[in-house]
Amino acid sequence: MLKAEKVCLRAIEKEDLPQLLTWRNQPEYRRYFREYRELSMENQTMWYERVVLQDRNTLMFSIIDQETHSLIGACGLCYIDWVNKSADFSIYIGKDNIYIDDFFAPDAGKLLVKYGFEELGLHRIWAEIYDFDEPKKRLFDQLGFTQDGKHRETHWSEGKWHDSLFYSILVND
Repeated sequence: MLKAEKVCLRAIEKEDLPQLLTWRNQPEYRRYFREYRELSMENQTMWYERVVLQDRNTLMFSIIDQETHSLIGACGLCYIDWVNKSADFSIYIGKDNIYIDDFFAPDAGKLLVKYGFEELGLHRIWAEIYDFDEPKKRLFDQLGFTQDGKHRETHWSEGKWHDSLFYSILVND
């Protein structure tokens, strides 16, 4: 278990799956995710068994509130490239329909970045978000990420095209 000031990160357990599925299927959250469709418990279970338990290039965590010891979200490092020492950063807070806040998300994000650099030996942690994802833009500013660039009109949402924005943080930043 990894501990920060407000949260802990622990391995995702099978018992977490129903709550994570509920959060992932909320339309107001799903608009920010690459997965655009509603997921079934079978989808969630297959992801858990194939990705969380078996894929050495993905490390996912449950975010636990240290005060209440309750599950409040999920985060992880995905698409880990062990040769080039980079990984995709993923995070959301499901509790109380927060998504990204100024309390839990930065605490979990700092811990995840520290883990990536100090424990995994990564050189670069990156993320792709959509241009309307203001909460993640603020989070990346708080965490010290830099916007590297954008790909124009990559994502169709809410009746129009949106750009993908790419952010990263380097071990020496």
